[in-house]
Amino acid sequence: MAKSGNSAESRRRQTVAEKRRNLTLGSVEDLFSTEEDRQTEKLEKVQEIPVDQLIPFKNHPFKVVDDEAMLRTVESISQYGILSPLIARPMEDGSYELISGHRRKHAAELAGISVVPVIVREMDDDAATILMVDSNLQRETILPSERAWAYRLKLEAMKHQGSRTDLTSVQVAPKLSTEIIGEAAGMSKDNVKRFIRLTYLIPELLEMVDQKQLAFNPAVELSYLSEKQQNDFIEAMEYAQTTPSLSQAQRLKKLAADGMCSLDAMCAVMSEEKKDMLDKVTFKGDEIRKFFPKSYTPKQMQETIIKLLSQWQKKRERDMSL
Repeated sequence: MAKSGNSAESRRRQTVAEKRRNLTLGSVEDLFSTEEDRQTEKLEKVQEIPVDQLIPFKNHPFKVVDDEAMLRTVESISQYGILSPLIARPMEDGSYELISGHRRKHAAELAGISVVPVIVREMDDDAATILMVDSNLQRETILPSERAWAYRLKLEAMKHQGSRTDLTSVQVAPKLSTEIIGEAAGMSKDNVKRFIRLTYLIPELLEMVDQKQLAFNPAVELSYLSEKQQNDFIEAMEYAQTTPSLSQAQRLKKLAADGMCSLDAMCAVMSEEKKDMLDKVTFKGDEIRKFFPKSYTPKQMQETIIKLLSQWQKKRERDMSL
């Protein structure tokens, strides 16, 4: 019995010794730290990072321009500093890829600020793309080209994260990515698809959409033309000295689908008189200005012309009744 008791005591002492050997400095710190301390360590912190270590997001679709809004941002940052931290993710070479805050970074540079507050966040490519798009879509003014490329990048990222596979296994099919994007943007999934179609325009035509020289719906139809056909179409517009109506763009799309969209065919379509043009009568300002006092505004000239035409019509009706 004594021998058995000694054996049990020996095993107990061995277990205690092993536990002591396994006790590290880290575990001792854990003993004296609270759960609140451990959770605080996990929270993201704002870091001060030099602007020259921040690189633009790859394929960033939003333009950073020196317009009036940028000047206001520079003035605000100069006076109050950057109130909302930028968001970036660390790169292998020690730099940081900027996810949100491209305009603030540029404004800081213009204001002569070399270090900016940044939230550094570990993110994969798809999560970073979605955050980049969502944070920039909150801006007040967004060009059609910016919105188009933003939606396309977000759609591709969402498809990478998880695609719809077996819809027969559920009673209610999950929402399409375009539906989710549309709900966030306050538009239908079809309109999201129309914006994405704009990314298939050549840069010259997409710039015309941004400049409001080419209407949105005709531009969507033209996006189905090949790159060569789109380049030829620019020549056809120059030939006809006009931009396409929706009807004309739809016919060009059908010609392309039928393999008949040649430069001559496009010139013929673009040379057709539009219905709205047939209903208009226009005068050059210098043609009618000579009939009015210099003080007359365009509205006064229009009212006078209408009044004179009305008098002429009444006189004509009287002459016909005689």
